[in-house]
Amino acid sequence: MEGIPLKRIEKVADMAQAARRLASEGKSIGFVPTMGFLHEGHLALAAEARKENDVVIMSIFVNPAQFGPGEDFEGYPRDLERDAELAEKAGVDLLFHPSSEEMYPEDSDIRILPGRQAGVLCGASRPGHFDGVLKVLTKLFHLARPERAYFGQKDAQQLAIIETFVRDYNFPLEIRRVPTVREKDGLAKSSRNVRLTAQERRQAPSIYEALREGARVLRETGDAELALGTVGHSLGSIPGAETDYAEILEYPSLFPLSSESREAIIAAAVRFSGARLIDNILIPLKGKPGHVYQRSRRPSCPAR
Repeated sequence: MEGIPLKRIEKVADMAQAARRLASEGKSIGFVPTMGFLHEGHLALAAEARKENDVVIMSIFVNPAQFGPGEDFEGYPRDLERDAELAEKAGVDLLFHPSSEEMYPEDSDIRILPGRQAGVLCGASRPGHFDGVLKVLTKLFHLARPERAYFGQKDAQQLAIIETFVRDYNFPLEIRRVPTVREKDGLAKSSRNVRLTAQERRQAPSIYEALREGARVLRETGDAELALGTVGHSLGSIPGAETDYAEILEYPSLFPLSSESREAIIAAAVRFSGARLIDNILIPLKGKPGHVYQRSRRPSCPAR
């Protein structure tokens, strides 16, 4: 279908019908769920989907179910026409952009709970957030019927929870990890970066620098406590920024690190005046004989 003009769909029933038709034609579907205001990270997901599938479906839906009280649902950046143009250039065939009323026509008290993985990192301070993520993805997966769905590693906790959910509940699709897309100075691409002041934008790459230094210490010493202290010290030196958390955990379980762990995540969330930024690094641990990987006994770095 490459080269065919982008088709836009707003209605749930129309999306379901289109997916059924594609399935009946034997077309493989790659699915890229987003909340819009597209940047290079989203387009990298679309590019991967384009390589591996006959049809690429992208959704743009700012999901109210994953925003808690006081969070920025109304202020979340939106520009549908710009997004549609970018999606078409990236090779997306079908853009699904429903309204909140279309996705959630009735209140429902049925909940999908993500378990222990949601109790750390961003989930620790955002109760119910990942409930809302799994709620909307369940609906989107049923509607789009993809063989593969694409998620960026920047949202590593979300990715881990989705991988576990799809595995445990036998969803008939594969989850594809796509590496974090970064600016030239290392800052992870994010829709929220536009909210940084000029000074904050200059300071924000220090988050990735801190994570890289922590990863170096972990690889060289095997001492998670020392590595976490390194990250916390570096983040604490960013002027005007507050560290929501910094943590080292096993990945993708998000359990405490142990000597049996084979992959770790170093993750942090840092709050500036107008934006809360997250970033992480995944670190293979296999092949480090003699190193005893252990989770720090200190609490996550407190806000400054």
